Amino acid sequence: MAKPGHELPEVRTAPPGPRSRELARRLAAVESPAFDARRSARASASGAEQAPIVYARGEGANVWDADDNRYVDLVAGFGALVLGHRSARVTRAVAEQEAILGLALGDVYASEIKIALCERLARELGERDARVMLGLSGADAVTAALKTAVLATSKPGIVAFAGAYHGLSYAPLAACGLSDAFRAPFAAQLGSHVTFAAYPATDDALDPTMTAVRAALARDDVGAVLVEPILGRGGCVTPPSAFLPELRRECDRTGALLVVDEIWTGLGRSGAWLASRAAGVRADLVCLGKGLGGGVPISACIGSSSAMAAWGAHGGGAIHTATHFGAPPACAAAMATLDALTEARLDVRALAAGAAWMRLLSARVPSVSVRGRGLMVGVGVSGGAGRALAIARALLLRGWLVLTGGARGDVLTLTPPLDIAESLLDAFAEALADAVADVP
Repeated sequence: MAKPGHELPEVRTAPPGPRSRELARRLAAVESPAFDARRSARASASGAEQAPIVYARGEGANVWDADDNRYVDLVAGFGALVLGHRSARVTRAVAEQEAILGLALGDVYASEIKIALCERLARELGERDARVMLGLSGADAVTAALKTAVLATSKPGIVAFAGAYHGLSYAPLAACGLSDAFRAPFAAQLGSHVTFAAYPATDDALDPTMTAVRAALARDDVGAVLVEPILGRGGCVTPPSAFLPELRRECDRTGALLVVDEIWTGLGRSGAWLASRAAGVRADLVCLGKGLGGGVPISACIGSSSAMAAWGAHGGGAIHTATHFGAPPACAAAMATLDALTEARLDVRALAAGAAWMRLLSARVPSVSVRGRGLMVGVGVSGGAGRALAIARALLLRGWLVLTGGARGDVLTLTPPLDIAESLLDAFAEALADAVADVP
């Protein structure tokens, strides 16, 4: 018998069922119209309905919708649910903290649990004398890093990469290379301080990318090079092994800060605590989010003492804070998540399980292109974004939740819980083969 929360799909009513449709109708009447417009555009592109299901409950790697269909969740909250839905450890830690103290006073009067978390992040994911700035989202962490870079270098310029995703609030949005459509309506408010270089997917692409990076740095106005060690939403693209070390050398040569966005890749998702460390690189600033709270919103920007010193040099006039940054329950969730990841060695498990899964997917569905590392896997399909959306929909109808990504939208992005049963990973290979065969 399968462990609770790690069961195969059970579709009782063709998704979306009547309850999901009614709830979605109510939401569409009050939510931003952007999301319904996106679904309509995707339906037109794919030739497949894109009406949503509505989640009702979750456990482990399973989700049930409002019509009581059971799914296997290979998205896991955009990769945030590293311990799956409703982790008992995280839930207990949050409840215990809520019973003691639900909110402190941010940067004025901290809580004990915030202090303990910052010490732990500095010790385990930073370096000696590292400093930590907490936030709620990955975008908060990137914003903190970019603010730090301009304070430390007095240079506003940023080198970022095509296909990268760093969040949609204004500082990260300016450096978001995944889609021009995200930035274009707001371009007049974003300024023109970001230079984009191609993200290298092959060894042959590395030299042109580094030539573009060096040209941008030669202008002497760049204070930050912002990079994902592996593209996440951009399609799980793993760069050549020399890429991050070369960026490190160029930053050292020019005085720019290397900002590594580990929001997708960190905390075991890519098979290591930090993908940049696995590549032999120490960043000046590391951004964490998504999985840090095991589903509870919390993020962190961890920086070297030399980079962070610039904040103190302004006499406290320049600060980066918000009411709920470092809230005690979120800090407790992060501590519990770090404990669980460490004790179960889920980074090691993700590396091995992901490698086996990618081999199986490639063998079972030879028409697709499989890439990634750890349990951060991209499945490229032929036929463009429309066909990828149609395949994702065919999988939904079979009880498997996946998303599409990639710069062209033609990649299925898979980020399951790090403790997902391997039998579910194996079963997905068969479901993918059937879905690909059914979508011309």
